[in-house]
Amino acid sequence: MTDDTLALKDVVDTLRDADIVMLTTALPNGKLLSHPLSVQGVTDDGDVWFFVGLQGGQAEALRSGPQVNLSISQAGSWLSVAGSAEFVEDRALVEQLWTKRAEAYFPGGADDPNLGLLRVSGESAQFWGLPGGKATGIAQILKAKVSGERPPGGTATTEL
Repeated sequence: MTDDTLALKDVVDTLRDADIVMLTTALPNGKLLSHPLSVQGVTDDGDVWFFVGLQGGQAEALRSGPQVNLSISQAGSWLSVAGSAEFVEDRALVEQLWTKRAEAYFPGGADDPNLGLLRVSGESAQFWGLPGGKATGIAQILKAKVSGERPPGGTATTEL
């Protein structure tokens, strides 16, 4: 990724590097509701898979409207993905994506009746930050702090 271009591969790579993202939904009254979610998988076209509880405020918010936003922050860089969410019934995919980490949230395992599979399909993405990845970004921030200069960086947007 350069300072002024953002490709689908950049978005996919950033999503795959993220363990946790913030998922924001808009309630019918316009109030925004955000939750941290563990990424279970990311497809090559940028679809992101999550396990979510089928009961509670988060599920109600997702059912009230499909428009969502995913946000990720990593060492001086930020990615925001606007898209739509939908619950998907696919037991084979649940089994494929299942991890021990998920068991902490769904003690009934992959067959837990509260377990929902959610797909977020991105429509657009915006990146702000430092080029070169996490390690390079940290080095650039430290260098700028020591030298008193502004760190390099930029912003880019793409349709997905």
